[in-house]
Formats: sequence, C-alpha cells, structure tokens
Amino acid sequence: MDPPHITEFASQRYFEKLRQLSESREHHNDAGSQTQEGPVLAESSAFILPIGRAKPIGHTPHETQKTEKRRGNFSLRGILPTRSSVDHEARRQSTDATKKRSTPFDQLFLALPNELKIQIIASLPLSDILNIRLASRSWHAMITINECPIARYHLKHHIPAYAKRLYPVPDPSAIRLHYLCGIWHRLHVAAKLSYLICERVTKEIFLRTTETQRLEFEPQSERMRRRLIPLLFTIFHFFETYRTMHVEYIKEHGHGLAREPYTINPIEAKIMSMYDDKTLLRVHQVFPLVISSFCRRLRPPSYVGRFERSIRGYLKDKPADEVYVTAMVIGGLRQVEKFWEIKGYNSRRGAVDNWIHSVWKEPTEMAAKPRRGFMGLTRKKSTANESDFGKSGETHCNGRGRQGSETDRRGSDVSMTNHWENLVFNTSLAEGMPMGELSREQLKMLLPDLPTLQEIWAPTAEALILDRTIVERPQDIKRNAQVLLELIREDGAAEEDEWWYGRSAPDSVRPPLEAIEEDPIE
Repeated sequence: MDPPHITEFASQRYFEKLRQLSESREHHNDAGSQTQEGPVLAESSAFILPIGRAKPIGHTPHETQKTEKRRGNFSLRGILPTRSSVDHEARRQSTDATKKRSTPFDQLFLALPNELKIQIIASLPLSDILNIRLASRSWHAMITINECPIARYHLKHHIPAYAKRLYPVPDPSAIRLHYLCGIWHRLHVAAKLSYLICERVTKEIFLRTTETQRLEFEPQSERMRRRLIPLLFTIFHFFETYRTMHVEYIKEHGHGLAREPYTINPIEAKIMSMYDDKTLLRVHQVFPLVISSFCRRLRPPSYVGRFERSIRGYLKDKPADEVYVTAMVIGGLRQVEKFWEIKGYNSRRGAVDNWIHSVWKEPTEMAAKPRRGFMGLTRKKSTANESDFGKSGETHCNGRGRQGSETDRRGSDVSMTNHWENLVFNTSLAEGMPMGELSREQLKMLLPDLPTLQEIWAPTAEALILDRTIVERPQDIKRNAQVLLELIREDGAAEEDEWWYGRSAPDSVRPPLEAIEEDPIE
C-alpha cells in the first residue's frame, strides 16, 4: 500500500481525501468553532490546496467597486465636506483676511463717508490736524476743503469764553483754520509766560528755592499760573490791537500822538472800552507784575556794582526803557517770551541788541566788488538778457515748476500743477501768525511815536477804573503783595473758572502744564 502522502492525481484515493477534508470543515463550522482564513489542512498532510475563504451571500466587492467607479459623481464622499476640504476653506478665509488687513490705513479711512471722516478728524488735537495736512496731497486737500466744520467744532468745544469775547467769531462761513490757530497761538504764549512768571515769583519773591519748598508750594503756584493765563491773554490782545490802531491813527491824521495833546490816550481808551469792569481791574492789578518780571529778566542777575558784574562775566548793563517799550509794542508778548527763554544773561542781551538793531536800523546793501582779472584780462560778460533770466528764475522759484517752458508741457499737466499750487499756497494759514513783522514803512511811522514805559497802560487804565466807578478810591486797587496773595488764594476758584471759561466748558479749554510746550501754528 502506498504511503499516505503519495497520492496519484485524479485517483480514487485522491477524491476520498478531498471528501474527508470537506466533511471535516463542515463539522468544525457546525460545532461553532472559530473559522480560519485560508484552507483547513490535516496535520499529517503537507499539501496546500488553493481554496479561498468563503464569501458571504450577496457580497460582490468587485461589482461594488465597478459601481462606485462608474457612479463616482453621485457618491456621498463628493457631497459631504471632508476634513481636508474644511482645512482648505479655513486657510482660504485666513488668506482673504490677511489680504484685507494688508490694505493701507489711509485708503481704508479715505473710503469712509465724508461726514464720518470730518467727525473723526475734528476730534483730534489741533497740532495733530495740522500735521496730518503734511502727510500727502489727498490728506491736505481733504482738510483744506473741510476746514470750516473742523474749525467750528474746535471753537465750540476747545476755545475758552474769554478768548471768544476778545476775538469775536466771524461770520460762520468765514471760520477757517487761520482764525483757530491764531487763538491757539495767543493761548500758547499766555500759558508759557504765566509759567515763566510763576517760576520767577516762586523763587525770588516767595523764596522757595529748594526742591522740598517748591513741592510744598506747588498747589499755590498752580493756582497762580491758572489765574494768570486769561490776564496775559488780555495783555496780548492789548498790545496787538494797540499796534494796529496806532498805525491806522498815524495814516489817518498824518502824525502820531506825540503832536496831539490829550489827557487820556485815545487809542488805549478805545481798546480798554472792549473790556468789562472785572477784566479791566484784574489786568490793571497784574500789569505791573508782568512789566517788572520782564525788566528783571533783562537786567544782570546781580544788583551789585560794575566790578562784581565784570568778575562774574556780566559785561553789559540793563537795556534802556525804550528797548522794553519797543519789544512789547512792536514785537508783542511773543517777542517777550522769546527773549525770556534764552538762557545766559550775555546771550540774552546779545539777542536783544541784535533784534533792536534790526528794528531801528535800516538794512544796508553791500556794494558789489569789481571783478579783478589777470593783467587787465577779465571774463567776458554774458550777452544773455538779464530780464528774461529773471523772469524764468522767478517762474521756477515761485511756481515750483519743472525745468523747461510751459509751452512744452501738456495742458493737463499744467492745469494739475496750477491746481495743486493754489491748494497749497492759497490756504487760510498762508495769511501769517498774529503780530507778524511790520514793513519798513510802518516801522518808520511807529517807532518815533512810541510812548514811554511809564505811560503804557497804567495812567489810562486807572483813570477809566475811577471813571467807571469800578472802585471808589485809588487805594482800593490792589498792588504788589496784595496782588500776589490774590493770585495764590484757595477760595473763589470755581467762580473765576465760570467767569473766564464759561459754565459748561470742558477740561480741554483749560490748558494744562504740558500744553505750553507745543505751539500748533509754528
């Protein structure tokens, strides 16, 4: 008998063995035994029959794959969002947001409605508004065109009541940034001078020299500074109006006040009629303090003799009274502030002398020196027409045009250039600052007719105070120490703020200490 492992293919024993294997597999399935993948073989047989795993009924994976391939467009996988599609959509949205954030701020702001833009810009400080004008042409044009609503907003919310009383608001259609900047310039000068005077009074009159003493005296010094600002603003208005009216008086009458007999200065009386009783009395009481502080600033720091001053290096004596009068009447309080801020007595006196020399002396033109040549040989003068050169140079400098004649340019280019030049150089701010420089003809008329230092303000103001019966006797006018105690007293601050600034004035109309460091008009 053949060995069991040798079986002839297609023999009877081959089919018996195949049948036995099939029966043993069905027996294992009926007993609930664990099925195994692949063929089930006898342990004694090493033969491996290529019989696959039994397929479940109705399961045709090949047909399913064909159906999915044939109907791929209708699969739920293409309709429902997958994780990769969600991530891609999130990245796309973040990219779009980044593109939106990368848009420049000025383009986003300029895309807003005009009313909203003006409302946002008007709420900024005046110095920031003037700086925005320098950013670009579009910003400059937008603020220049809409300066009326911006100026009206600042006049309503940031200008104190006493400034509006002295400088009445013009016609609403004529309100411009020039009017607004002029008031802020005067407020800046008044605030800065009040701080400088308080520093001098604290140190030299109240004798608060050490740091501890100054800290203890700081509340009184702050009250004095706040009370001096409206009074110095009124003094600024007095000198500014006096200079203008004095020039007009000389032009009208053909001579000055020196040839006109009077008891009360008519120009000063006309100016003081603009002030109410309370303002006139307060300013009259403080005026000697302002004049004495300015005179003390231009004197040598030491009161001793010439020998000690020479040792200390103070070589120049105090200026004459005409210098103080010229500085206050011609230059105004702004010129007083400029002199005050110069450190060092010699430097300060040098600046005063140079300014006085420029006012009193006419500028001399230097004669052109003849050209010298070698052995009588000189350079040949150009035959070009000087008038033509002057015209072309004037066009280039004043018009700020490009090189070449305008005939070579296109008409659109010329029109755009002229429009931009008119927009920049014909704005309201081109009119200049308050108390600007006088012409040489005006100086010739005004300088010989200036009053003395003792005749400015005091005689006319005291006569008007008694004439209006603001006080009954001259002794009732507070002077010197009484004025200083009135400035530092603690009570009455609320009533004074209501009088100077108005009842519903915000804190912005009361300039803080740090506001004196910047002047928007300069």
